[in-house]
Amino acid sequence: MTFDLRIVPFSRFGSYMAVSHLDADRIARRGTKDMAAGLYLRTLHGEARSPDVFHMELTRDGRPVAFREEASPSVLRLVAGRGAVEMCLPQPGVLRIRGLGGVGLRLTLRPGVFVNAVPVAGGRWQVNAFINRQQYGLMPLAGELKVDAPWTVARCERVVADWLPGDDGTFEGAIEEFESAWTPGEHGEPFDEAVRRVDAEFAAFHDAYPPVAAEYRQAAELAAYINWMCVVEPAGHLTRPTMLMSKNWMANVWSWDHCFNAMALAEGSPHLAWDQMMVLFDAQHPVTGALPDAMNDRSMLWAFVKPPVHGWALRWMFSRNARLADTRRLKEVFAPLARWTEWWFTWRDSDGDGLPEYHHGNDSGWDNGTVFDAGLPVEGPDLAAYLILQMDVLADMAARLGRSDAADAWKRQADVLLGLLIDHSWRGDRFAVPRSGDHAEAADSHSLLPYLPLVLGRRLPEPIRRTMIESLAAGGLLTDHGPATEAPDSPLYEPDGYWRGPIWAPTTLLIVDGLLACGEADLARRLAKGFCDMAAEHGMAENYDALTGQGLRDRAYTWTASVFLILAAWLKT
Repeated sequence: MTFDLRIVPFSRFGSYMAVSHLDADRIARRGTKDMAAGLYLRTLHGEARSPDVFHMELTRDGRPVAFREEASPSVLRLVAGRGAVEMCLPQPGVLRIRGLGGVGLRLTLRPGVFVNAVPVAGGRWQVNAFINRQQYGLMPLAGELKVDAPWTVARCERVVADWLPGDDGTFEGAIEEFESAWTPGEHGEPFDEAVRRVDAEFAAFHDAYPPVAAEYRQAAELAAYINWMCVVEPAGHLTRPTMLMSKNWMANVWSWDHCFNAMALAEGSPHLAWDQMMVLFDAQHPVTGALPDAMNDRSMLWAFVKPPVHGWALRWMFSRNARLADTRRLKEVFAPLARWTEWWFTWRDSDGDGLPEYHHGNDSGWDNGTVFDAGLPVEGPDLAAYLILQMDVLADMAARLGRSDAADAWKRQADVLLGLLIDHSWRGDRFAVPRSGDHAEAADSHSLLPYLPLVLGRRLPEPIRRTMIESLAAGGLLTDHGPATEAPDSPLYEPDGYWRGPIWAPTTLLIVDGLLACGEADLARRLAKGFCDMAAEHGMAENYDALTGQGLRDRAYTWTASVFLILAAWLKT
């Protein structure tokens, strides 16, 4: 398998290092003026002023030469005529490089305040990439390493490192990232052996996912690679191996995205799946019980939350792998899940009517969805549905743990909320999405969000289920590629409008799962196949144009890869 570095980075499981091709349009969108388009070594650590560390060029006789990129999971080849530079990440914090055929490799550090390079023993150089909040050790293993780093006052004017071939036309080197003090590593493993070992590591990860039909195998390999390489090692706020949403620019973990990645891993990689579920609970607010909106190794955001899909996701995971519901894990997750559930009733019911509310579209995961156009806070029927399921799951957990009183209490609370949801928000033909207090609605909204209570399945009365499914099927939301977030014939529809039209992986899976829970397998299969066909053709994008299927925004996104792997495996059954 090969992939395009303009879309999918070259990285590996555990690493905070990635290599990407940044084209002129992507650089312009950032508003960055001091960068040339091309290949960059980047950092995924949080709080960097810029993630782009070294611009990479191939040279011959000291001059840059054109090259083509050939990227695979285990090795990146930069080919210039009969020469090439190869790169491999044998360990998460080490980039091995090898030059063949007389070409060299030039690294140019992004300029900025306090950046500097210092020569150390053995021809090695230590580079402080201050604007990237990271340090790197450059090590020659064969051939020659030359560094041009003239000093002025408090920084180097430039830092340009050249790996040059020896008399045999080859060179080897290593780039090591470090935080405080550099202890150079041993690199006795032959380059080709490192490539084979990394290839085997990826193959084992890929093979742990459930099988898919032949028509989806190539896309499934790409999806597995995106998920594999987006895992980073525990560091800082990240207490466990953590799958980021992307190693492009969405390099965080958000507190509902992680659930979908955990679900995809549940059958074949249960330990890693559990880590994905629990890493956000490890960061749970010690006083309120909220989960952070998003975090990375060095920063944590509390300004928003994300919807409580965790009970729904756990129920799904337990049904696919009973080992995940052992007593140890149930004890580990029960209290944090209960606190997270209680948070919504304590802190998000300003009118006191018993139906929790969203204080921003971001809290729902639908950042700019049309249901929020009438103003805030909003009593989303999806939110009540998630909480009903979450309390059902808490009741089941409590029963398994021998806590019958708690089980009864959670079941009663779930039943009460279901009754409130129907009495308060069901309008006879649809669920309303009212503003808390005066209960006004966004008049022109034709959003998918009111259909998400389908996840309740047979918890909903049969007439409501039937009405919702008939409305969904006939209401213009379902396209050839899956469910649009806003109906394409809506006056508020935007083809690239984030949650105002495009198809998203998580909502597709929620709708498919809800339809299955309601016994609508044929419609569920149709939507799942449309989504999988689209992802197989257009990649694992953050979201998609609902009418054309074209991938939009960040086009190497893990929850999309995970939902594709889940649905493609289900379609094979």
